[in-house]
Amino acid sequence: MGAQLRVYRRRIRSTKSMAKITRAMELIATTRITKAQRAAEAAGPYAREITRAVSALASRVSDHPLLTESENPTRAAVLVITSDKGLAGAFSANVLKEAESLTQLLREQGKEVLTYMVGRKGAAFYKFRDRPLEGQWEGFTERPTYAHAQEIGSALIEKFLADTSDGGVDEIHVVSTEFVSMLTQRAGTVRALPLEVEESDESELEAAHGSEPLPLYEFEPSAEEALDALLPQYVTNRIYFALLDASASQQASRRAAMKAATDNAEDLVKNLGRLANQARQAEITNELSEIVGGADALSAASAGSE
Repeated sequence: MGAQLRVYRRRIRSTKSMAKITRAMELIATTRITKAQRAAEAAGPYAREITRAVSALASRVSDHPLLTESENPTRAAVLVITSDKGLAGAFSANVLKEAESLTQLLREQGKEVLTYMVGRKGAAFYKFRDRPLEGQWEGFTERPTYAHAQEIGSALIEKFLADTSDGGVDEIHVVSTEFVSMLTQRAGTVRALPLEVEESDESELEAAHGSEPLPLYEFEPSAEEALDALLPQYVTNRIYFALLDASASQQASRRAAMKAATDNAEDLVKNLGRLANQARQAEITNELSEIVGGADALSAASAGSE
């Protein structure tokens, strides 16, 4: 019985130590969420203005390579943004599940899929299954920078501008996680190229811009050349925002996972404490029984000798 009590006490100590680690990781993730949100907010004004400028340009130019859809698309690139580290709940699993669904859909449409991966978790997933990757980037998913987005964007745009007979692609899709709130992160897919130009009515414009007048742009030397310069930056900016959103979502998912682990550890400590108390009470009861039994035996021996 004493051995069982020692086992419970050893498990309680180890579980308490684990709870301290998971609690510390929860606090670190909370701090990093705030930093990722601030980075997204700081990049917001530039993203809004370049989007408005590209929208104005796209309304005047209709035959730009980054705007024109292929009549018979046969190849598509899929950029998947996962994490470099684990202990983040189902963050990477949800993104990979979304990527699998998109890949299956594109193949059903008769398109060859080239996968580009961001994050060690996604790369390990594909490597374990012997699936090829057209390109991969690692080591910055928690703290992405604009330079990382430029590197990824340049590789994808170059692939898009190349002819399919030379290894190019007709479409580029981005699979990442949208940070909705501290409790909600949603994996989803957007088509980055070719750009989808949508017409908006007056109510939609009012909701997007409020009472601000729409900008009037003058293009020099031409709208086509301005679009040549702005579109790659616009695509890179979208990838950058996807990286920032994924970074915040990753930390939020890790925070939730570590909080759940801490709560489970505390519950386990309580259960083990009750079991340890029961084992200790049983041990005391057994010792008392042995003492009473010994006393009764001595009393009987004394009475017999008299």
